[in-house]
Amino acid sequence: MILFTKLFLAHLIGDFLLQPNKWVLHKAKKKVASKYLYFHVLIHFSVTMLLLWDLSYWKITLIILVSHYLIDLIKLYVDPLFNNKTTPFLIDQALHILVLYACAYFNNLWIHTQELFESLDWYLVTAIFFVSFPAAIVISKFLEPMSKQLEMDHESLPNAGKYIGIMERLFILVFIILNQWAAIGLLITAKSVFRFNDLKESNNRKLTEYILIGTLISFGIALLTGLIYKSL
Repeated sequence: MILFTKLFLAHLIGDFLLQPNKWVLHKAKKKVASKYLYFHVLIHFSVTMLLLWDLSYWKITLIILVSHYLIDLIKLYVDPLFNNKTTPFLIDQALHILVLYACAYFNNLWIHTQELFESLDWYLVTAIFFVSFPAAIVISKFLEPMSKQLEMDHESLPNAGKYIGIMERLFILVFIILNQWAAIGLLITAKSVFRFNDLKESNNRKLTEYILIGTLISFGIALLTGLIYKSL
């Protein structure tokens, strides 16, 4: 586990701390001809070797260097094909982490992966997944008839409400698992404070009721999911 942790830390340092935005822009423009692409992978190699502090790992580090170069290069060419730039970024990071995982456990990769899956708390995985996007869809179906009666005279970020709801349900689930019930009260209070000015300025009773119903359904689903998980 310590080997993977060191490899992952080196990846975080190389990708996020030691990669200026100037390099990112230059790579996006010049692609394979960008000198910063090669500086970037060399920094990854150097940081990884520094954290491992063991020359016997040079083969692993070399594999990481080559794979990082190829993954980043492919990303540079496929990135313009995506309207949502988050998607190629997440795919890029996932591939890097998979390579690190394979390098860290190359001696018993299949056995370790199997043990990892067997040790997962599947009740918790299911609970986390349910309070995210499935719960968001359920809530939207409940609120759909009401939303048609609202006159939205203000602009908001696309899907902002959905993602806020997902995060608040995840927080509630964690608080329930940790038996931090007071923290749930603080979360409700914080959301109420942020929403108060919007509702006060809009002076729209229907909007107030709509937000209140949505919030209560969201919190209720998270609470119920947390209690069911604890009972299991």
